[in-house]
Amino acid sequence: MSEGPLLRVEGLSAGYGEMLALRDVSLEVRRAEIVALVGSNGAGKTTLLRALSRVIASSGRVMLDGADLTGRTPDDVFGLGLVQVPEGRQLFDRMSIEDNLLMGAFRRRDKPGVARDLARMYELFPRLLERRRQLAGSMSGGEQQMCAMARALMAAPVLLMVDEMSLGLAPVVVDQLMDVLASIREAGVTVLLVEQDVGLALSGADRGYVLETGRVVKEGAARELVDDPDVQRAYLGV
Repeated sequence: MSEGPLLRVEGLSAGYGEMLALRDVSLEVRRAEIVALVGSNGAGKTTLLRALSRVIASSGRVMLDGADLTGRTPDDVFGLGLVQVPEGRQLFDRMSIEDNLLMGAFRRRDKPGVARDLARMYELFPRLLERRRQLAGSMSGGEQQMCAMARALMAAPVLLMVDEMSLGLAPVVVDQLMDVLASIREAGVTVLLVEQDVGLALSGADRGYVLETGRVVKEGAARELVDDPDVQRAYLGV
């Protein structure tokens, strides 16, 4: 384990073809904290996650727990503990809930640890235990989001990146998922939460970054960002 931030991003630029969706983004995520990356649709939030996961090419520097991710493959990055819950969940619809969860642990060889983590997932998400034999594609949107988060946690992430967790879900389900994020953070899992719902994300985060048109325009403690007049006008309807 290295000293300093768990994740350090320096001068990251990325895009698709000749179009840059991110320009010179720098940020850091400290250990065992929840950091919110917020902004409107099209601000570049998902592109940033794809660049961190090495799914798309980028320039700049990304360090995870002291390891330079430059030139790494997505599989390498996953093996280092950077795990993403993707927007849209992307479950294996024709597999059971439990098989989806076990797919999250496909790289792991510590069978007792996998069994303990599976039991822990069922404690965090009792609904999944009730329906563990059900096909993932037959569940409600909220249940699928729970399954996607549990599957990612089964990979034993060093850093969990969650993309648009609240999209299309009922408020009561979103509240449950935010409680889960708080619980896993208390257990030592670091979270980068990407959300279009700025108020929601900042309500559960320690710190935040505001992204606009591919650039970080504000950063600070989550409480300070909630009270910032520019953030209030642009995103909170105040």
